[in-house]
Parts: sequence; structure tokens; C-alpha cells
Amino acid sequence: MKRQFLSLILISSLFSCDTKTQNSMSELPNAPLAKQIPKNLTIHDDVRVDEFYWLNDRENPEVIDYLNKENDYYNAHTTHTKEFQTSLFEEMKSRIKEDDSSVPYKYNGYWYITKYEKGKDYPIYTRKKETLEAEEELLFDCNEMAKDHSYFRLVGLNINLNNDLVSYGIDTTGRRQYTLHIKDLKTNTVLKDEISNTTGGSTWANDNKTLFYTKKDETTLRSEAIYKHRLNTDQKSDELIYEETDDTFGVSVFKTKSKKYLVIVSYSTLTTEYQILNANTPDGDFKVFQPRTRGLEYSISHYEDSFYIVSNADGAQNFKFSKTSETQTQKKYWNDVIPHRENVLLEDIEIFKDFLVVSERENGLNQIHIKRWDGSGSYYLPFESETYTAYTTTNIDFDTSVLRYSYQSLTTPSSIIDFDMVTKTKTIKKEQEVLGGKFKKENYTSERLWATAADGTQIPISLIRHVDTEKSSETPLLLYAYGSYGNTIDPYFSTVRLSLLDRGFIFAIAHIRGGEYLGRQWYEDGKLFNKKNTFSDFVDCSKYLIENKYTSAKHQYAMGGSAGGLLMGAVVNLAPELYNGVVAQVPFVDVVTTMLDDSIPLTTGEYDEWGNPNEKDYYEYMKSYSPYDNVTNKLYPNMLVTTGLHDSQVQYWEPAKWVARLRSQNKNTSQLYLKTNMEAGHGGASGRFEALKEVAAEYAFLLDLESIIK
Repeated sequence: MKRQFLSLILISSLFSCDTKTQNSMSELPNAPLAKQIPKNLTIHDDVRVDEFYWLNDRENPEVIDYLNKENDYYNAHTTHTKEFQTSLFEEMKSRIKEDDSSVPYKYNGYWYITKYEKGKDYPIYTRKKETLEAEEELLFDCNEMAKDHSYFRLVGLNINLNNDLVSYGIDTTGRRQYTLHIKDLKTNTVLKDEISNTTGGSTWANDNKTLFYTKKDETTLRSEAIYKHRLNTDQKSDELIYEETDDTFGVSVFKTKSKKYLVIVSYSTLTTEYQILNANTPDGDFKVFQPRTRGLEYSISHYEDSFYIVSNADGAQNFKFSKTSETQTQKKYWNDVIPHRENVLLEDIEIFKDFLVVSERENGLNQIHIKRWDGSGSYYLPFESETYTAYTTTNIDFDTSVLRYSYQSLTTPSSIIDFDMVTKTKTIKKEQEVLGGKFKKENYTSERLWATAADGTQIPISLIRHVDTEKSSETPLLLYAYGSYGNTIDPYFSTVRLSLLDRGFIFAIAHIRGGEYLGRQWYEDGKLFNKKNTFSDFVDCSKYLIENKYTSAKHQYAMGGSAGGLLMGAVVNLAPELYNGVVAQVPFVDVVTTMLDDSIPLTTGEYDEWGNPNEKDYYEYMKSYSPYDNVTNKLYPNMLVTTGLHDSQVQYWEPAKWVARLRSQNKNTSQLYLKTNMEAGHGGASGRFEALKEVAAEYAFLLDLESIIK
């Protein structure tokens, strides 16, 4: 499975401006008012009236016209911040090392490198044979490939065992519908093979000429089928290998790290199923590893003559680690290696020839546990802070004693670290550079707080501020959260965030229920009929920060995207008085209508997260919190709402209808803007600098509300 309004007249008291500025404000255009065409939506003997349903039609010129008018309105009313936006952008850009490159990683005899060049938006992919001193071989220059496109993204680089062919996916719309291509690395030519409407990912069989890939449903964009493609053939002749007929599931294909098995995985929110095939026999039949059982989630890794399984089998809510032979893969044969632990969430594993590396989470904090296969020793990597993030990164090489992991904190730039699991020594391969000469770690301080929710639950908050920023009712504070799908927003370092911190803002992350910060139960307590806990947790964290003098309602701001945008929509309905401003990025706000439309991408696969509104109980619960359905005539905070016309995950019409309905409520005297990227999708602009401009616009909106425009 990531906005605010204005009345017809902008109240001059919202701005600290002189008479000249007020006069200029009066000349600004009025907010566009979308026409209302009431449409009755009936189910369960209940009628919802959607007066803006017509905005669902992307092909309607009136819809495009309305979106453009909203953009014009936003641009006109933020003209006074345009220079500031540019300044913020240049400031953010100046901290980034423009001519940067990744830490090389080795795979099958080659070192692979991703680099950026000064002034260019897109990455350049290269490799070197055997040693880093070897001649550099250009794989892809995305800057050249993107020249004729307003949006460009390359994903899924997959190189065959012979090292002479690479498959990759390209999206030029932002809708995540990728066309697969194959490049001959010996001749540096792109082959005629072209496969449309895929996920962008693919995997080679060990014969170096057979490619497996995932195809999408053209309407719903569900990843629904696995196909087999033979080199130098037309897509029309590709063989269907597996079709996922349950529309609540998606499907993908990959190869084990051991390179022995091709794997098809079918996945839903609550259930997984794997199929395996020896990668040396691509024309063979895939065998089901363990048949799907509702509620059974598992993942598999291969090592020597065994498979290793992370699963929630037998009531292991926080997951456990098991082992079974290649020939007996059913659950009844699984033997526990690491049993279930009530207070430790088992998140992931990395398998090496001599070591097993386990990624865990205890009391919200990341842990990396290293164990020898021969049982001769085990230990944890030491981490001291409470506001850090640590995770394993690119560990493709199987026969090595070196573990590569990343570490960062709210105050510490991200580092890539190579850790020798034998000698227990670490080498920092790269620490993120913050250019400009102004950043010093010691100028910032972080802490972890615990807010008490209405039901007595303790909600963690990670927070950072400049040491010169005092905690007070006059201090501006931005609170960020997500809170869905079990996705945890860990404390992370951000160079762009410095533009807020250095201007006196406090930044905080609320680790609310719906994520997995405090284990799997934390997720269960924030979904389905517990979803409202996510929203009330955020409100209670906001109240805590006010009560403890970190900020005040006059200076508190909120931000969230996608499902976090749903959070923003729910929160401004629940407690609009707690916030001076809100940024809702690509918000999922028309929950009921979307979840009732199984033609929309992601809908059917989301039933286990939100519920199925075709069932009356879920319908009524969903309707009770859906932001769009609960807009009322009240004073909302200042809001900036963003969306992308080609968004495949949260359709543009959700934020568009939401803003239109908010505008129709005549009590609103605060700022409300809808900003639509007419060329991008869910992730926003594709180039690194264009993406920065979007962040600069959001920050300028918040800073302007604090009368900070320099």
C-alpha cells in the first residue's frame, strides 16, 4: 500500500502586513468554487450526497480547468512567498553534495555505483569489474534518458548471472506503470524486447535468457500475474506462469540470495503464500511452499539445504524464526530457531555463509543481532541514543563476514557502515555530508517523550530542536506522523528539515498506533475497528506538547502524507483548534467512496487494513471518521493540500473534492490551498531538485504563518 482553505475574502488580520499589502491582498482572486452536482450514493439503506463527485472524471476538461484554477489561486495568494520559496530551495540545495556517489557494493564480480553530477536531477548508474580501480562502465545516465519527459523514473535494475544483460523498468507518467526493457551490456544497445504495464521489477533465471516479471491490471493497477519472457521474443508470446485470482492479493517474483530458487510471492495485508522453482530449470513448475492460510504471514530465505522462515505461525504475534528442509516446506515441518518473544518484534533477517543477522525492535528501538551458524557466539551491535534509526542495507554478497548497515539519528547524518562480524570492527564507508559549513551536530538536541492517550496508553514522541530554541508557548512546532499499515516512521536525519530548525521550529514525530513502533500489537490497535486510536493518539500527543510548554495551539502545525494525509483530515475534524496550520500531502480522505469502488487501484487489497464497507458495520465505522464525510461548518486551521494528477495510490479527486467541500463551508476564514502537480503521481516530482522545490513550498507555507519569510 502518503490543505487548507480560504473563504471568498482573505481576512487581513491573518497577515501582519501594512496598508499597502492589505490593498494588494484585496486585488487577489477569490477562491475558485467548484460547481455542485449532487449525486446520491446509497448502500445499507444509507444515502450519502456527494456534490463534487463529478470531479472524479480526469478526462473532463472542466475538471482540469478547476484544478488549474486552484493552482492559479494558490500561486496568486502565495506570490509574496515566491522569493522566499526560491531562497529556501537554494538553501536546501546548497546543503546537498551535488556531485555525490553511493558506497559501491559488490555483486557477482562487479562493483556497482550510483552517482549524481552537479546541476543534474537524476542518477547515473555505473559498475567496475572486480576492483574499484578498474575502468568505469556506464550502465545508465538517467539525465539523458529523462530529457524528453516531464516525469521520469528508472527502477528494478536486474543483471543476469553472465553479467551481460540488464533488465529495468521505466515510468514516464508517475502512475507506476513501468515498461520493461533489456540492455545488452556488451554492445551497449537496448534490445527490441519491450514489456508494458509491469511493476518495473523482474528476475533472471540462471540460464541467462529467461526473464520472469509481474504484470499489472490496467485499471486497478493490482499486481496480478507472473509471466515468463524469452530473450528476443515479442511480449505477445510471453507465457503466463501464475495468475492471482483473489483480488485482495498482489503478486511478485524474485530470486533467493543463494541464487538457487526463483520465488513467487502472493501477499495481502494479513496473509502470504510462496511458490518456489529451481532457478536452473525455468521451464519447470513452481511448487507451493506453504499453502495460504488466512492470518498466516511468512517470508522465506534459502541457505545450503534449508529454508529459513520468519512467520507469525502458532500465535507468534511479534514473529519468530524457523528452519525447514528444502524437501519438506509445509508449516508442520518448521522448527523454531528463534522463538516468539512478547516484547521483541522480529522485523527481518540477513543470511550469510557463516552468520545470521536478525533485525529486531524492542521498546521502539532498532536492534541488530548477530549470530554464528555454528553456535559459537552471538551479540548485539551497541546503540546508545533513543532517537536513532539503524537497519541493514545492501548485503547481496553471500560469502562474506562483512555486514553493511546504516545508522542515523535526528541529530546525526546518515552513515553507511561496514561491520566485520569476525573482528567486531566497523568502518564508516560514508557519512552524509551537509555542505554550507553551518551544520554542527552539537547545535541540535533530541529527546524521546511519552504522551498519555485518553485510554491511558503511553504514546512515544521523538523530538529535535536547535539548542538555542527554547521550549515555550511561543515556539513553533511541526508534528509529523503516518500511523497505518504497520509502517513505522523512525527518527531520521534530514538536511531539508534544518531550514525549519534553524528558524526556531521544533520538529517532532508521533509514533502513534497503526505503525509497529512498539510491536505488532501497536499495529493491531490502530486498524480496522481500532482505527480511531490513530487519530486520537495524534491529538493527545498534540495536547501533551501544548500542556508541557513545547508550543501552543497558536504555533502548532501538523503534517502527514497519503494515509498520513487521512490522519490530517481526521485530526482537523476532531480538534482543529489545536493547530495553526496543516500540510496534507496526497491525502486519502474520501475513505468510504474509495473503499466501495473496487476499480480503483489498491482498494480490494486494503480491506484487511480499513475494513470492507460492503459490510454494514465497517461502513458505519468508516463513515464516522472519513474526513470528506465529516466536514462541517467550523473554523478549520490554515491548510495546504497537495496532490498529483496521475497519482495511482490516492486519486487526485480525493483531495480535490475535500478542498471543494471545505470551501463550501462558509465559516472558514483561514487559508486553504489545493496544489496539484499536473505532471506527477503519488511520489511527487521525479527529479531530486524538483522534489526539493515542493518541500520548499510546504515549508514556506508554514514559515509564512509564523511571519518568517527570510
